[in-house]
Amino acid sequence: MKLNEIRERFIKFFVNNDHEQVSSSPLIPEHDPTLMFTNAGMVQFKNIFTGAQKTEMKRAVSSQKCLRAGGKHNDLENVGYTTRHHTFFEMLGNFSFGDYFKETAIEFAWEFITKELSLDKNRLSITVYHTDDEAYEIWRKISGFSSDKIIRITTDDNFWSMGSTGPCGPCSEIFYDHGSPNLQEGDRIVEIWNLVFMEFNKDEEGNLHKLPKKCIDTGMGLERIAAVMQNVHDNYDIDLFSALISKSQEYCGRTENKIAHKIIADHLRAAAFLIAEGVLPGNEGRNYVLRRLIRRATRYIHLLGYNDSLLHRIFPVLIDSTSSAYMGAELVRAKSLIETTLKSEEENFKDTLMKGINLLEKFTTDLKSGDTLPGESAFKLYDTYGFPLDITLDILKEKKINFDQKGFDDAMGEQKERARAKWAGSGEKSVEQVWFDLINKFGKTKFVGYEFNEVSDAKILAIVSSKNEVIDSAKEGEKITIILDKTPFYGESGGQVGDTGSLIKPGRSIIIVENTNKVNDLYLHRCIVKFGSICKGDTVTASIDKERRQTLRRNHSATHLLHFVLRKILGDHVTQKGSLVAPDKLRFDFSHNTQVTQDQLFLVEDMVNSLIRENLSASTKIQSMNQAIDEGAMALFGEKYSDQVRVVKIGDSRELCGGTHVEHTGEIGLFKIVTESSVAFGVRRIEALTGQEAINYVRDNEINLKKVAEFVKAPVSEITSRLSILSQEHKKSETKIKNLYKKLVSAENIKSTEINGINFISHTFTDIPANVIREFVLQQQKPKTVIAFTATEKDKTVLIIKVSKDLINKISAKELISIAVKKNCGGNAELAQTGCDSNKIDDAITAIYSKITASKHSTSYHHEPSYRRGANKQRDDELLCRREPSYRDSFAVSQPLTRDPASK
Repeated sequence: MKLNEIRERFIKFFVNNDHEQVSSSPLIPEHDPTLMFTNAGMVQFKNIFTGAQKTEMKRAVSSQKCLRAGGKHNDLENVGYTTRHHTFFEMLGNFSFGDYFKETAIEFAWEFITKELSLDKNRLSITVYHTDDEAYEIWRKISGFSSDKIIRITTDDNFWSMGSTGPCGPCSEIFYDHGSPNLQEGDRIVEIWNLVFMEFNKDEEGNLHKLPKKCIDTGMGLERIAAVMQNVHDNYDIDLFSALISKSQEYCGRTENKIAHKIIADHLRAAAFLIAEGVLPGNEGRNYVLRRLIRRATRYIHLLGYNDSLLHRIFPVLIDSTSSAYMGAELVRAKSLIETTLKSEEENFKDTLMKGINLLEKFTTDLKSGDTLPGESAFKLYDTYGFPLDITLDILKEKKINFDQKGFDDAMGEQKERARAKWAGSGEKSVEQVWFDLINKFGKTKFVGYEFNEVSDAKILAIVSSKNEVIDSAKEGEKITIILDKTPFYGESGGQVGDTGSLIKPGRSIIIVENTNKVNDLYLHRCIVKFGSICKGDTVTASIDKERRQTLRRNHSATHLLHFVLRKILGDHVTQKGSLVAPDKLRFDFSHNTQVTQDQLFLVEDMVNSLIRENLSASTKIQSMNQAIDEGAMALFGEKYSDQVRVVKIGDSRELCGGTHVEHTGEIGLFKIVTESSVAFGVRRIEALTGQEAINYVRDNEINLKKVAEFVKAPVSEITSRLSILSQEHKKSETKIKNLYKKLVSAENIKSTEINGINFISHTFTDIPANVIREFVLQQQKPKTVIAFTATEKDKTVLIIKVSKDLINKISAKELISIAVKKNCGGNAELAQTGCDSNKIDDAITAIYSKITASKHSTSYHHEPSYRRGANKQRDDELLCRREPSYRDSFAVSQPLTRDPASK
């Protein structure tokens, strides 16, 4: 039985048993910043289980896409090396919210696996929590098993908790015995289904209290049950993965190294679904997890000897293997973006991969099995060359070389501010409770803003203080949040900012609405009491700022037109990655891997403005999600939609959208692009203006253009040619000035001092640019010479040191300049340059002089400066304290080194 058929049978079985089919929630959890990825089927029902969210639904069934590759739950390192671990997997689950409990849940599970799937019950065994006598007896009655097949477990493996406090309860696991004596114990007997009986609430002291409503949460890994049904002992031998692995083997021309092919197949699947939800490779949080997945797969592709990008070539097999009725549709919609992203990330990583592998080979050349790679070596690969640590660990694992984790951590210690975001990933914290309490009490806010700008009979259901406490009243000056029974105010969502306006109560009470948000269709009016007072139960006239709303309508409709036109011009890979619809501007982020050219931007502007001039009608309708998609409506990746969706149609543009729009495109007026830029890898951003804002922008540019024309004394039409002439004249003037500076430098009275056979030349130049001095220094080729020049111009002082090539084995310019300014500087042995304090030029030259003087006591100076390496400090101090003539002993300086020190 194939994987897709098992999923369909599971859903159908529970739907036939009065369960409501619920779509998979996104991999990016909604309203839960503490969880990096959705990692279990129960995540989308968490607030129902805790009681924070009320629902009419009693029973549910779902096939949930899950990811465990970051945060607290991370299976990444096990993938490929075991038969059962995946980063991305599907979790089949049935749920009860205060309806049925243990007996019915066990009956459903037993019926499905023994009748629907026809599993041999002699290969099944059960575990229960050791004190759960009820579950034990139910299993005995339903299965007919003897006590040796129903095992009591004393550990917490069979007692499930959502967190340190909250709903919890015993669980019962169903195991299947593959029966092969050649398998390791952990691979022979596998858990296929876990039934959680949530019947307690755990308090902060760890005490258990009976829940008033008992719930059921079950989870069965689709890949595991598919392996059982297909009579294979390795999840990677099921139909889905075998198709991906076969294609990988075909391209690479190698069937050995099953681990590598497993990792490629698994990571491709996980990466594809992440990209389909709008995640793109990056250096932080979820984006970094995606980057790790692609790069780890790339490393194994390289290991197999395939030197081209591969993941995007295998991806079509994943689409063919994934049911379009469930999750395949989102892969099809994002096909172009997924393929482009996979290919780009692979290609961009190749150079780093090759350099890192070669360096790691050098680091491990003298190490044998059982030895340890120093942590600082791994850190150098990671920090200097950008070589991922997990790939280093993979290679060490293959070589059976240990890793010095402590050394790596110590080397990392100085970098407290990590590029990656810190994610708790526990999933144990809920959303603000006050809003759930209010929506459970009052239900959803009725939004009437599509039809009306004002309602005169809105009732105040609740008032919440700035401290998120429900209060009965508020007086003048207080900042509050108001919940109404109905509202014309649009709550911020879909990129469109919330409405502003006023709530007026008879008797001169005026409340200014500064913003509107919404949580689960509860509209939150963020207000300040301007005059009078307000009480719970009051009736008010709710009025939006009509002019502001109209600008939002213009910008939101223009955003839809922009999206439509970009896909026409750049290609179907263009999808919305984010947007801002504000009163004064619009911002649109979209997937595209290269800069949009100026000609393309002009074409985009022209096409959008053409659609505006056509004065197209905008219409909306409510229809089923599947019908909307079938008719070509664009859905945003990562968004979860209900079965009924609102479709906004403007000409040939169709998008799922809850925002406010113009009735005809002519209302938009003018559309003008202001900027185009990059915001992340593979994501571009366009900012644009409409209506009066666009007209003002064009007018301001016209005024500025006329001012420039007046300044350069040319007509507007000739500004470009006039500026070109002025630029050429400016360059000629710069060259003349530079030549004059060179003559000034040559005219300076610069003398040298001999120290131990070395010519030491020092001088300070005033009001001459540092680049002129640097060029002058580079021209000096006198042997056995050290030059130390400072250039002071406009309160900025630069120190430049040059050491002749015949001395660099003894004296380093980089070392001298570091000693002179007492900090680590760049440069090399021959030339170094840095900024310095103009008040400490004298001290800097003294330090250089002393170091050169001490050079006769040492034959090599390729050491770290004394302030950086304590081991050298005593040596340097001793050398400098000997009675060699120091700079200050030998010369008197009457002014800050504007003349040679030997001139006394």
